[in-house]
Amino acid sequence: MATPSKAAITKAVKDKVILITGASSGIGERTAFLLSECGAHVILLARTEEKLKAVTEAIEELGGKASFYPCDLTDMDDIETTTNKIIADFDHIDVLVNNAGRSIRRSVHESFSRFHDFERTMEINYFGAVKTILGFLPTMIARQSGQIVNISSIGVLANSPRFSAYVASKAALDAFSRCLAAEVKGHNIKVTNIFMPLVRTPMIAPTKLYRYMPALMPDEAALMVAQAIVDQPHSIASSMGKFASATYSLIPAFNVSVQSIGYRIFPSSSAAQITGIKPNLAQRAFAKILPGEHH
Repeated sequence: MATPSKAAITKAVKDKVILITGASSGIGERTAFLLSECGAHVILLARTEEKLKAVTEAIEELGGKASFYPCDLTDMDDIETTTNKIIADFDHIDVLVNNAGRSIRRSVHESFSRFHDFERTMEINYFGAVKTILGFLPTMIARQSGQIVNISSIGVLANSPRFSAYVASKAALDAFSRCLAAEVKGHNIKVTNIFMPLVRTPMIAPTKLYRYMPALMPDEAALMVAQAIVDQPHSIASSMGKFASATYSLIPAFNVSVQSIGYRIFPSSSAAQITGIKPNLAQRAFAKILPGEHH
């Protein structure tokens, strides 16, 4: 799919109410700026009120429409309270963008005593997203209109090693969404999963090695979100993501072997976080062959 033009985005989002979680930085922030520039009223959700307020004021200074609601997306009661307040204030939302998430880069054998890593990623990446969907879905069904856009990961297609907690949580949301899509098709509600490659956001900053790896900029990722709203496909994936998914479906042993090479070449979390570390020749070559995968 081609990158949508500003005119196409404007046609799709003008005067619509679009809610974006994790909107205080990174992909969510840049998506909010893009969609508001094209005429949407964006509703911003994240934990930190000060950051949300700053983004909202910046959008308004540019002539856009924005509102913000501080919400802890790991707290199911807080999500319910916040979604009810938004519905009371706006009556409905047209598009929900589930962008908030947590990524943990750690191998399973380094996680024997860290079960909380799996709990934390499921809490926000899966339970938080599902709870948010459940909050807004009744009004979408009642209006016979709406779209849910989930920011997933290329790791779900590629089975990236060292991301078992993160990928499992995103895969759970993907499976939920595929089931949901069939249920709500008759209500004119679309569900789109974006299998996002590596994006240069604060979430990947702790891994210093990624400074040297190919990655999308947040504005490019925002255009993928806009593309999802314009075209309303079931899913969006990069060419590499599609290739990885196909290889696992057709020749899983090849997929596992390639991922195993990457696992051995790239260092563990502690090694990858050493300030100033640069990738060696083998790492650079592997990253070039499989760009955007090792996130």
